[in-house]
Amino acid sequence: MDKLVLKGLRFRGLHGVFEQEKIDGNTFEVDLTFILPLQKAGFSDDLTHTVDYSKARTIVANIIDGDSLNLIEALALRIGNKLFDEFNVDKLEVSVRKLNPPMDGEIKYSEVTMKWPR
Repeated sequence: MDKLVLKGLRFRGLHGVFEQEKIDGNTFEVDLTFILPLQKAGFSDDLTHTVDYSKARTIVANIIDGDSLNLIEALALRIGNKLFDEFNVDKLEVSVRKLNPPMDGEIKYSEVTMKWPR
């Protein structure tokens, strides 16, 4: 099966367990991996036969800009459910990273990866 990947979509969001995260926000990165047949899109050169990157990014942005959530697990689940409903794909993988999460010591990011279908 073919694969279409969007890596490093970056957004600012007000998500986190701590109240200060909901005020100051944090930077989030999202990776999307869509599994679907792509040969038809390759032959036709027609956007309707593949995943529209812009539409996928808008869906992710709307969720990250939406209601404040405590966990990146909840973000990943909402993003994946919406994308899986929106696009005709066989499988989907969503990774959500919170850059510089507030904790003692140095850390680059925390990350969650979820897959559809379940």
